[in-house]
Amino acid sequence: MPELELRHLRAVCAIAEEGSLTKAASRLGLTQPAMSAQLRTVERIVGGRLFDRTPGGSVPTDLGRQVVGTARLVLDEVEQLVSLARERTRDRAGAPGPLLVGGVPTLFFGHFVEELRRVIPCSEVRTEIMPGASDLLELLVSGQVHLGVLDRFEGLDRRELRGLEVRRLVSEPQFVALPESDPLAGQDDVDLAQLADRDWVAPPDEFVGNRIQIFTVCAEAGFTPRFSHHVNEASTARSLVANGAVSFALPQSRGGDGIVIRPLRGSPLMVDLLLATRREGPAAGRAHDVFAAAARAYRKVLPRNPGYARWWEEHPEAHREIDAALLLAGD
Repeated sequence: MPELELRHLRAVCAIAEEGSLTKAASRLGLTQPAMSAQLRTVERIVGGRLFDRTPGGSVPTDLGRQVVGTARLVLDEVEQLVSLARERTRDRAGAPGPLLVGGVPTLFFGHFVEELRRVIPCSEVRTEIMPGASDLLELLVSGQVHLGVLDRFEGLDRRELRGLEVRRLVSEPQFVALPESDPLAGQDDVDLAQLADRDWVAPPDEFVGNRIQIFTVCAEAGFTPRFSHHVNEASTARSLVANGAVSFALPQSRGGDGIVIRPLRGSPLMVDLLLATRREGPAAGRAHDVFAAAARAYRKVLPRNPGYARWWEEHPEAHREIDAALLLAGD
């Protein structure tokens, strides 16, 4: 008779948290048939169905809720066991180990790494940039990285945040990138409704964590965005914009090479940028130092776009956490 393995426990937890077999498979790097096979194995072992398929997704049965709850406890215990063993190995070696830092693509990450080197004792800083926040959260929860910068994504409230301290760094407005030849490029800001007839550049759907939010604000502006180009690489995206498309853009983004960056009128699309720190490892007990390092790094990139620097001065409510951290740190 087959036995339960940790991969089986991770599979049922992923299905419960994602509400979808397909999304759970993508999160764990499996094919859907492989994920289905793992689920069937667990159901054979425990003797019952774990999920009901509904129009809203995969919903745990009563048995499923019991199994998922126990699986989370087991995974948490294993995680703590591995972490403790690593800590003791480092202690015997008599020297701090590496600090493993994850992130989604941001423009202040390099400054963040530089700041971390100053405040966290470690042998070196290693980094892992993930295209989507959901995948990065998986690395954080499993202990493969010690801390990370991620954007809030739809479904985060259903995810298990074992061993993590998560804090909002800033509420960041999304700007828009336009061709410099576009008639709207001469405006100080752009009304989202003015972009109703444009071709949009966006990352592949699985890496867009706020897809529902995007479609909601566009619907409120009176249109459905036409995502004609799916690109997950900055230089290609900029080339497409320079040649006639538009895209949402990080507010610190610079213009040039045929594009301009403009704020959206009324800031209809805001994204929370989060800082997650594990409660053990090189950064254990240093969450405030880590947050101050992130705050300093973020402030360093404000001058990249004067339009964002002006927005920043006009919207102090969006960055109260950063201001407080810098004040406490004496910066």
